[in-house]
Amino acid sequence: MVYWSYYPKIDLHGEYAITAYTVVHNFISDHIKLKDPIVVIIHGKGTGKLKEEVHNILAKDKRVLEYQLDPENLGQTLIRLKID
Repeated sequence: MVYWSYYPKIDLHGEYAITAYTVVHNFISDHIKLKDPIVVIIHGKGTGKLKEEVHNILAKDKRVLEYQLDPENLGQTLIRLKID
């Protein structure tokens, strides 16, 4: 079993989809600088609009190697970053 609580995370509860880009982009930038290869974004389950926006952002970001919903918690996404 993998314990995702060990990895850096950001909680987007309360954020608007329109502001998610800046928050996610800065979070990824910070953790690439810190050489953290795996991070977690908590977007919640809700209507799915925030999750959809986060996944659109991640799909277009060349610094993201892969991402997936946490199979044990569909309210968060696990991300593997490209660390140089």
